[in-house]
Amino acid sequence: MLNPIPLFSAMLLTVSIAVATSFNASAIDNNKNKLPDIGISGYSVLSIDKELQLGQAMMRQLRGSSPMIQDPVLIEYINHLGNTLVKNAQGVNYAFEFFLINNAELNAFAFFGGHVGIHSGLITTADTESELASVIAHEISHVTQRHLARRLESQSQTQGLTMAAMLSSVLLTLVNPTVGMAALSASMAASQQASINYTRGNEKEADRVGIALLANSNFDPQGAASFFSKMSAKYRYSSKPPAMLLTHPVPESRITDARQRALNYPVRPLPPSLDFELTKARLKARYQGDVKSNITYFNRQLDKKRYVLKEAAQYGLALSYFENKQTVKAQELLLQLLATDANNLFYVDALTDVYIANNQTDKAISMLKQLNLFMPNNQVVSLNYANALLADKQFDLSAQILQDFLLVNPGNFIAYDLLTNLYRSQGKIGLMHMNKAEVLALLGAYSKAVDELQTSYGFLEEQPLMQKRVKARILQFQEQESRLKRL
Repeated sequence: MLNPIPLFSAMLLTVSIAVATSFNASAIDNNKNKLPDIGISGYSVLSIDKELQLGQAMMRQLRGSSPMIQDPVLIEYINHLGNTLVKNAQGVNYAFEFFLINNAELNAFAFFGGHVGIHSGLITTADTESELASVIAHEISHVTQRHLARRLESQSQTQGLTMAAMLSSVLLTLVNPTVGMAALSASMAASQQASINYTRGNEKEADRVGIALLANSNFDPQGAASFFSKMSAKYRYSSKPPAMLLTHPVPESRITDARQRALNYPVRPLPPSLDFELTKARLKARYQGDVKSNITYFNRQLDKKRYVLKEAAQYGLALSYFENKQTVKAQELLLQLLATDANNLFYVDALTDVYIANNQTDKAISMLKQLNLFMPNNQVVSLNYANALLADKQFDLSAQILQDFLLVNPGNFIAYDLLTNLYRSQGKIGLMHMNKAEVLALLGAYSKAVDELQTSYGFLEEQPLMQKRVKARILQFQEQESRLKRL
């Protein structure tokens, strides 16, 4: 695994208010003589184009303000699962992006432009992949039904709130429910109940659409009722319910309704998902608890046979051994696992780390070179291959792998960070600053990104074409920042 990348801090609420204020002024001007749309909800306040731009801006801020998990294996898994659902959804207007936040809270949220965030605690709490998929299907349904835009439209028409107050409180509620609910209550005052009722309507609609989507995507349609009833029972008498219960209340009537809706679809008993169980094991071993406790935990699972799938428990133990620098034990377990499933990217990623730690980069490179022919530009393979080449000081080939990958996957945070480290190792200061600028831009720090580009310009005096690229990129970043302010 590539080490998690340090994130820059940012003020999410401040940015939300700034974006919303400028958007509010624009909306007033644009709607002076505009007749309301008939039959289309949410578009009079927020067009698809503005929604995409706001979503991209919010995503950049979240990268800088939240403990986002920058792990290619987990990113690959959650996007595969999410897009398995999206391809069966109705009303999809754009590509979705699914991401993970390293937080033990049970929470998931969706916001503008098809961005869906899932807290790691929600995954480790789910017992089956259908339970996890039910939550993601619910969030996808909030997006396809344009609930956030419709909520803003409803509030703007009936409550006379400024767009800044509505947008900032709603977005903060999504990301940090405890704080956001207080902000939302303050901005709405006596009109709070109307919004609560509107939200309940959204939740009911997202349940209906989400359960249909779950069933149509070949998951167990009872996954939703199963997960929400479990969560409701666990926290029924808790003084501090999880974040998800604040934004997604689960009264008994809602659980009953979910069960009844699921009965409209064929019963689908599914075997355990290996990828889901490996994901849970990876989150446990890499992002939760201390390493000694994790070794004990997975050893106990194996000794007592208290696992869903033995391979997942072995994988979790191998990762825990690696974290404890017991790389020989880790390698033995991973080689056993890989022998039974040669193209499993969970195993390949972990074994790459072990090979590098054991100064066996040649073995990592040989393994990944073959997989790169079989799965070109797969993010797990390409990023690990480039990382192994970097460890072996094969800088030029590593840079070529990353550049080819970025042509197909523009804006990949990990790839730009790897390139920054690569050029730093080579002493190519101009290129290092250029790629650091891309990392900063992905965090929404455009001014700092421009500073990095201006610094790089002075180190590229003998490369006039690169200097022209730097000038062009400065103009692009300035335009992106200007466009954000004009929203």
